[in-house]
Amino acid sequence: MPDDYDHGRRDGLRLALSVLAAEEAKWTALLGQSRSWRTNATREVRHKTIQVAQKRVQTILNRLTTKDGTAAAAELTAALDKLGL
Repeated sequence: MPDDYDHGRRDGLRLALSVLAAEEAKWTALLGQSRSWRTNATREVRHKTIQVAQKRVQTILNRLTTKDGTAAAAELTAALDKLGL
């Protein structure tokens, strides 16, 4: 049971990383596009917030992976490569 639960948690975190990566791509494309400095500043803050969230999720995912589990490491590497991280 705990192995299935941990696997599900890792899958959920990978899903969160993929959602954050999509949001980051959206905000990256919008940076500096507005004539309003206030809008551009807000977009930069949102972009940075998404980057911080990605780092935090990545840290949690790293804590959930086993240190000696090569299968989990291979699984994690494949998921991160798919996301481009």
